[in-house]
Amino acid sequence: MNPIQSLPGTATMATLVRTIEWVDTDAAGHQHNSAVLRFVEACEAKLFRDLDLPEYFPSAPRVRHELNYRAKLYFGQQVTTTVVVEKIGRTSMTFSFEVWGGEFRGEPRVLAAHGSFVTAHVAQGGTAATPWPADLAGKVTARESSGTD
Repeated sequence: MNPIQSLPGTATMATLVRTIEWVDTDAAGHQHNSAVLRFVEACEAKLFRDLDLPEYFPSAPRVRHELNYRAKLYFGQQVTTTVVVEKIGRTSMTFSFEVWGGEFRGEPRVLAAHGSFVTAHVAQGGTAATPWPADLAGKVTARESSGTD
């Protein structure tokens, strides 16, 4: 994903808007590095709730995570997070994400962070990756085909 361009509208994706709260900041006065990860995970949760796939969560551990910080976010600033399913494989799913800080204190909207993560399907009680269930994969790929946000 090119983080400067808009994310594709035809992909399986979700967007979540939040406000930076005091608990999201650190002693330096801007977001704590973990806040971005929480926003991304909350957006991922929204995506799978929207797809009516609650069974995704207990069986999809992270196997890779990359996060690039580009700008600071401040207490009271609105933040828009978008998560996109970039690829679904036999046993893994690759996502990209962007976190944008809204206009704040006279400063324009800014890309605060972007990156990617990969989850693998591990059946409950299992210790190794297994293929995604057909109904889960079908819902994810059907949304990609339909162009629904």
